[in-house]
Amino acid sequence: MIEVCVVLLNDNFSSTAIGPIEVFHSAGQLWNVLRGETGAPQFRVSIATVDGAPVVSPYGLQLQSRQSIREVRRADLIVVPASGLDFDDQFARHRELFPWLQRHAARGAWIAGNCSGAAYLAEAGLLDGREATTHWAIADELRRRYPAVRWHPDKVVTEDRRMLCSGGVYASLDVSLYLVEKFCGHEIALQCARALLIDMPRVSQSGYAVLPLSRPHDDEKVRTAEEHMERNYAGDVSIERLACDLGMSPRNFVRRFKLATGRLPGNYLQALRVAIARELIEKGARSLQEVASAVGYDDAAYFRALFKRITGMTPADYRERFASLQPRASVARLNAG
Repeated sequence: MIEVCVVLLNDNFSSTAIGPIEVFHSAGQLWNVLRGETGAPQFRVSIATVDGAPVVSPYGLQLQSRQSIREVRRADLIVVPASGLDFDDQFARHRELFPWLQRHAARGAWIAGNCSGAAYLAEAGLLDGREATTHWAIADELRRRYPAVRWHPDKVVTEDRRMLCSGGVYASLDVSLYLVEKFCGHEIALQCARALLIDMPRVSQSGYAVLPLSRPHDDEKVRTAEEHMERNYAGDVSIERLACDLGMSPRNFVRRFKLATGRLPGNYLQALRVAIARELIEKGARSLQEVASAVGYDDAAYFRALFKRITGMTPADYRERFASLQPRASVARLNAG
């Protein structure tokens, strides 16, 4: 039996703890029981809080444990859930967790940080020099805090020398199933997914991210240029003409734009067009060519490639995952693209 310890934290997103508990508890067992067969549990799951006291989620759900982390005798696999985003406050409240994680890592335990739970692994120094992921919205902050970590927020699950991370709240199911497959094989993982009616692990979270097109800045001329692009995204936006209108040389404009926004003007325009295309797809009944033309691209094949490069999905895949339910004919037109 593989011993799993799921740690409960204050202000945690409860599903990032409860989801893995249910996946590991079900592996090798639930599928068999549903088919009238004898279950063969693969994991023994325990839960613990830092001090043994109950924890409370941000929405008032209280979770209790029979033990503190100090009472955990063996853990082959440890799961750290997502918690509040005020990391300094959270780390102070859970400071006993860090040396405990370090001790178990030294003993060879596998440790998974779900969503913002990756920050606890990073704070403990367990991700230095390793590949890791986290939720796309906090990736920049964690990069600043932990520059020694090789952050890849485009990924849903990462694994590097027994340290695992997942990209978002419900990606805790992805990393859990990933670990079931790793320890128990593909067939048991697939049975577990079927029994719980969840998908097998996803690869990328880039299609889910709604990243700001530019970082905050105080360059008024660059802000004017951004507003011009937002108003005229579907037209022929000339960088040279825009620079001239702002009283700058094209070279100086490109330099200032990149310095202020973090993007070259052309890349900014592409990202803007794809962001608007995503909204059009989410709202429904447009073919690939209609979406491409609406954001300034007559070449649907080029637009498809650009959309996939930026989002990690084709327009058809994106529609399948994110669009509202639409009449069959509308769906077929976009899928044809």
